[in-house]
Amino acid sequence: MEASLKNKRYKKIIVSSPTNTTIQRCYACKNVCNSSQPSAEARFFCRWCKSECVSVVTSRTTPYLCSTCHNVSIPTLGQEKSREVCGICSQVKKIGTKFFKHGYPDNRNKIGTLLSREAPSSMALSSSSSSFPGRHSKRAVLCGVSYTKMKFKLKGTVNDANNMRELLIKNFKFPNECIRVLTEQEKNADLIPTKHNIMESLRWLVKDCQAGDSLVFYFSGHGLQQPDFKEDEIDGFDEALCPVDFIKEGMIIDNDINSTIVWPLKSGVTLHAIVDACHSGTILDLLYVYNLERNIWEDNKPPSKEPIRKHTSGGVAICLSACEDSQSANDSTVFGGKGMNGVLTYLLTKAIREHPQITYGALLDKLQIEIKKINRSRCRSSILQRIFHRKIVQDPLLSSSEKFDVSTKIFAL
Repeated sequence: MEASLKNKRYKKIIVSSPTNTTIQRCYACKNVCNSSQPSAEARFFCRWCKSECVSVVTSRTTPYLCSTCHNVSIPTLGQEKSREVCGICSQVKKIGTKFFKHGYPDNRNKIGTLLSREAPSSMALSSSSSSFPGRHSKRAVLCGVSYTKMKFKLKGTVNDANNMRELLIKNFKFPNECIRVLTEQEKNADLIPTKHNIMESLRWLVKDCQAGDSLVFYFSGHGLQQPDFKEDEIDGFDEALCPVDFIKEGMIIDNDINSTIVWPLKSGVTLHAIVDACHSGTILDLLYVYNLERNIWEDNKPPSKEPIRKHTSGGVAICLSACEDSQSANDSTVFGGKGMNGVLTYLLTKAIREHPQITYGALLDKLQIEIKKINRSRCRSSILQRIFHRKIVQDPLLSSSEKFDVSTKIFAL
């Protein structure tokens, strides 16, 4: 659906639906709204920001994009008048079609949102495939890379992404339409976890972020290290994530992740990165790393002559990694249920569901305790189990753009 919108710039986009809905552009405000023939005007209050709106409605399920908060509401039928009203700026004039093509890229979000709400289920975009959902204070990008056509494929990453998505929706009230999931099972080519698609999604994640926004980047897949040529790493190695096409297109280096989603964070914006991958300890290149044994924040600045930027533009970035930079992360079937799961992802989501008000420090302790329990149970298992199930050696690592008290700060996304 989205590809057809890119290549064809018709005056109208008609969706075959029971209400014969037509998406048009207003001559005055140049925004996209719904109308139909015959049309009716309805006044109602946006269910998000409570501001009064005027919309052309044809049924009790016609969506309206609020001009104040940019969220979608469902109006109810009121007094009907035989005139067309722009659903965005409420101009009572006929919608001009010649202006439709102007500013087209800026309004793809409104088109995608309206189509996904109004079109029949067979035509509607899925919530995770909507490229530009409506404006919300919570937004997330979840990547589960399986490498299905390669020898080093992973079996639990899709389970991990689905597990994290469920946690965000149920425990942290993330709107479904504001979660973008990238896996190799997606039918939309833009949601395959290639290097290009992941980087585009990261840019989408932080675009136009505002004070009060909560952003989440989650990755489950392979992680690697490579020599550091910029002298901005204490250990001399850059950490990197492996997209599905990394052999051809290359890895996503921590420097690029830092400049893409850490630098743009404005004051009042909070970003959480949860990375279930090998060698992912300092994958966001943040200023401070928490030493759990000594209970202190340690400086992550390298002794470089060149000024190294590891800070935000006023916001806060926090990263929880599956292991230290020198360690490997694991996925396992030890947890039961269907298929495999990443150790960090499974234990993290389990701990939060059981302890909704858990602090960062308590969460780190809980993760380490659970990993030790798994290893002890394997030591008591049979010889065959010990042969085929290796010991889990990974220490989850917390890093941040600024110091905070991990013993009192509640883990919240």
